[in-house]
Amino acid sequence: MTTGTMTTTTTRDRPVRVERRHHLAGTWQLVRLALRRDRIVLPIWVLVLGLMASAGAGAYETLYPTQAERESLTAVMANNPSVSLIYGPAYDLSTAGGFTAWRYGTLVATFLALACIFTMTRHTRQEEDTGRHELLASAVVGRYAALTASVIVAGLGSLATGLLITVSLMGAGLPAAGSVAFGASTALVGFVFIGIAAIAVQLAEYSRTANGIASAVLGAAFIVRAVGDASADGSWLSWLSPIGWATRVRAFADERWWVLALLVAAAVVLTGAGYFLLPKRDVGMSLIPARPGPAAAAPGLRSPFALAWRLHRGALIGWTVGFALMGAMYGSLAAGIGDIIGDSEQSRQMFERLGGADALVDAFIGMTALMVAMIASLYAVQSTLRMRAEESAVRVEPLLATRVSRLGWAASHLVFPLLGTALLLAVAGFCTGLLHGLRVGDVGGQLPSVLGATMAQLPAVWVVAGLAVALFGFLPKAATAAWAVAAAFVLLSMFGPILQLNQAVLNVSPFQHVPNLPAAEFTATPLVWLTVLAVAFTGAGLAAFRRRDIG
Repeated sequence: MTTGTMTTTTTRDRPVRVERRHHLAGTWQLVRLALRRDRIVLPIWVLVLGLMASAGAGAYETLYPTQAERESLTAVMANNPSVSLIYGPAYDLSTAGGFTAWRYGTLVATFLALACIFTMTRHTRQEEDTGRHELLASAVVGRYAALTASVIVAGLGSLATGLLITVSLMGAGLPAAGSVAFGASTALVGFVFIGIAAIAVQLAEYSRTANGIASAVLGAAFIVRAVGDASADGSWLSWLSPIGWATRVRAFADERWWVLALLVAAAVVLTGAGYFLLPKRDVGMSLIPARPGPAAAAPGLRSPFALAWRLHRGALIGWTVGFALMGAMYGSLAAGIGDIIGDSEQSRQMFERLGGADALVDAFIGMTALMVAMIASLYAVQSTLRMRAEESAVRVEPLLATRVSRLGWAASHLVFPLLGTALLLAVAGFCTGLLHGLRVGDVGGQLPSVLGATMAQLPAVWVVAGLAVALFGFLPKAATAAWAVAAAFVLLSMFGPILQLNQAVLNVSPFQHVPNLPAAEFTATPLVWLTVLAVAFTGAGLAAFRRRDIG
């Protein structure tokens, strides 16, 4: 006999009541736990991504005040494959809404997808890696509760971002229909990659592998979209990418509402596939089993740095490949930047303010060096916070119980936010300089110049890493606030000059103190002071870590 969730069976001696726990039991408790854990990170990426488009929308009237400049912009951008490769197709640049959708649509959707992937993995596979999910599963948590809670939290973040985009664009005076289309398409891209992450966490046994699989799918989607948008004959390729679907909604340019149905269908099917695969594996296991490791460590894996390299190498390799591609794209654009900007004098002045030079190409190279450095600072935060992740997972204490010292262990990890960022900047600068030099026929002259401009940004990146180390040492439970610090510096550097903020406010960002090479005169003084500041933050953080309790 079955009543509710109770099943009664009869044995020869006495009836036995067997409780059937609901598969979603404990879901709301896990949602509350996830929201509490993400109370810093979640609002940051919602606010940054939700307000990015509206912040740029206000600059359109200033950059292109006349109808002639807007028509020139539309004519140039619509036929420039290099620009379409990065930003997507330009449907209507004669209005602020069309310009905003083109300039920020692909960028915001891609970063939102990445945030959703990390959120899903953090609250599913990472919980299994640490053994916490197994403890919960042995109590009152149903089989599908963790996955459902992760989908809800990531979905709330994606939905909040879409709503904030819509409201902020309407508040900026843009049409309601286009604002809704922009916000809805962006949010639905996040939902699609929630589904992709739900599948990845079933396939991979470790959170890093799951992040890698889902991120690789995102990268492939971006590349397919880029190739399709940059090629007149291959535009059909964009229809194979969910990021391409978002641009095909055509916000502020005769919206195609039916394209949203494709995103909804993909999100439902992919998330459903994640639920279908979940019961086919045991807790802590995966559908693709990991290879068993050797019984004894190899000679090259018997030091703190060797272990740190094993933990960081996947992320470093992935970031390096991404920076190489980014540098190649920037290098291919540099020589034709005059055609891309068109006849807008205001736009030329904006580029020159960001790059700090009279020559437009040099200003563009200076701006790309700044962009590369700001993105590298995100890697610096990620690699620094790896120490906190190891500490939270109780993998540090067994190491420190041996002859490994605290400072030795920390130093083995800090190699990556310090020297790893130098590698990323060098790769991006080399690829930018090489491609630009090949286009203008002067590799020997352009490569050293561009590489030097990029490497000059390294002390500013080290300041961000130093602040992350300081937070890890003094306030380990609030170490994730390093993401907020990095985001604030990025926003100040990206939008501060355009919005003409007070210089005192701009000076808060370390990137504002770097000489804007290659056109500006090189001065070593600010670089020295930035390096000293980075060393001070790092040293203070390590001293605090040496004194405080582990955990």
